Amino acid sequence: MMKETDSLGPKETVYSESGIMARLARDLPHWRYENGWIRRKYKTHSWKSTLMVINTVGHLAEAAWHHPDLKASYAWVEVLLQNHEAKGITDKDFELAMKIEAVVQWQPGKEGGALEGTPPADQRFAYVKYD
Repeated sequence: MMKETDSLGPKETVYSESGIMARLARDLPHWRYENGWIRRKYKTHSWKSTLMVINTVGHLAEAAWHHPDLKASYAWVEVLLQNHEAKGITDKDFELAMKIEAVVQWQPGKEGGALEGTPPADQRFAYVKYD
């Protein structure tokens, strides 16, 4: 995507709906496009897990200086991304979504390293309901 410039600096290029759908299919298959937002619902096992996901997304968004809208309940968090300034979906939305996806869906126990991850057999330690 090329960026236009104006007197305030670079202007983000907004993706068309077909471009959004193609990018989601390629890079973020668990995300969807609806009502002008790319969005993803993460299912959790408890309120504690929900808050941990919210804090994780908050940290990543603040570090990126690109802030999603969030919806939450006891056992889920929905992340909604849209570039408010550009009034549409831009590379900022896709890049932050990919970072959120990588961190929230991370399962160290499947990597074969020293980190085990949460014990899958003991529901006391259940965290995110992974895809």
